Formats: sequence, C-alpha cells, structure tokens
Amino acid sequence: MTAKRPSASLPAMNIGLSFREGLAGDGPRSLTSAVQERLRADILSTRLLPGQKLHIAGLAKQFSVSLAAVREALSRLVADGLVQASDQRGFRVCPVSLADLADVTQTRIDIEGLALRRSIERGDQAWLHSVLAAWEALKAVPHRYPDDPTVHYEEWVARHRIFHRALVNACGSQWLLGFRDVLHEQSERYRRLSIRREVGRTRDVEAEHAAIVEAVLARDADAAVSALSKHFGITREFVELAAPRIAEVNGTT
Repeated sequence: MTAKRPSASLPAMNIGLSFREGLAGDGPRSLTSAVQERLRADILSTRLLPGQKLHIAGLAKQFSVSLAAVREALSRLVADGLVQASDQRGFRVCPVSLADLADVTQTRIDIEGLALRRSIERGDQAWLHSVLAAWEALKAVPHRYPDDPTVHYEEWVARHRIFHRALVNACGSQWLLGFRDVLHEQSERYRRLSIRREVGRTRDVEAEHAAIVEAVLARDADAAVSALSKHFGITREFVELAAPRIAEVNGTT
C-alpha cells in the first residue's frame, strides 16, 4: 500500500457548511459536537500545538458556527483535559511537560495493565479473535509516511487506537475503559510530538505489539502486562529524547 502524506497546505474544513447540510433538524447541539470533535482531532494530531491560544471568534468564523457553539465545545474539551480555561486569558490547548508525561505513562500502565489482565481472565474466544483481527489490520498499513518519516500515517493511527482498545475490551468495566480512553488521548499528543524529531534511535513497534499479542493469545497475563508496560515505557523514552521539541512548542501563541 502506497501512503502519501496529505498536503500541509490544505484549507481548514468548513465544519459549519458540511455539518449543517447533514444535521439539519438536529439543532445546535450537533454543531457543537462537530466542532468539539474537529478540535479534539486537531489537538491530538498536534495541528493545534500545546499551549496554543484558542480564539473563540476566530474559530467561529473558521467553522461558520456561533460563538456559543465554539464556547461550549471548548468547555467540553476542558472537561476532557485537552483545553485549559482562564477567566483572564480565555482558552488554550493544555501544555505538555516531561513531568506530565511521566505521570500519564505510569497511570496508563496501571490502568491499562489492570484492564488487560481482567480481559485475559474474562475474555472469550470472540475477544481473542477481535484482538488478532485488530493486530492483523494494524500490520497491513505503514507506521509512517514513506516520503516523510516524521509524520504518522493516519490510517495507522486509527488502527493503532482500535488495536489497543481491543486488547482491553473484555475487562468488564466501563469505568476502567473510560479512564483508559482519557489516558490514551493524552498519550497520543506526546507520541505525535516525538515522531516529528529524529532522536538517534530506532524502535521496532511491530515487534513490541507482537509480544503483547503473543502473551494475550497464550493467556499469560503477567507476560502481557509486562510487554504492554515495556511498550509504553519505550514510547516515554522516545518522547524524552524529543524533549527539545516539546519545550519548543509549549507556549505557542
């Protein structure tokens, strides 16, 4: 499969027009959700950088929606931990830091490790098949754009999210899955920042995933959690090596 990087000069999508056409009769709440999801995607992909100011009027004009729709969308993202709000300074993308990275990584290891252990204990054959299917789908697409290795291949990102969620889907706790999903989103921003910078090391992400899958299929919970923890730990190491990039983007206006 040939993966071509999307043009960096593509214009911003006009959410107002496209979503108004598809959601007529659903009311302003649907437009707010559309704005929220577009902003979420831009934050997670680091098209909106950590620390970047989010101007309500500018976003309303860009998306052809009301100020109220943008304000509500940003307020929802505050609750998700992706946006900060200040009475004097308005809204901005949550900043990143190595201290936060360490906290997010360890908490994700704790939460996702528990969810994985429970899934191995409780998951049936259908769950095992779903893990294997998600793994095979992930392997079928490239990790990065061949013409620009500093950018994730978008389809890989989507399938990677599905793969990691499949691993824990049989844990039996919506609360656990909810906390896990929040931590995954926070980790995603760091991964996107780290891949932009060459750090003098390479990693075999496919082999890391394979170790997790092998342990899951063998129903070896200790080995699976250990492989998962190692996988997250390596990601943290690469982000730390890219720390100058993180320092560079924080505080962008």
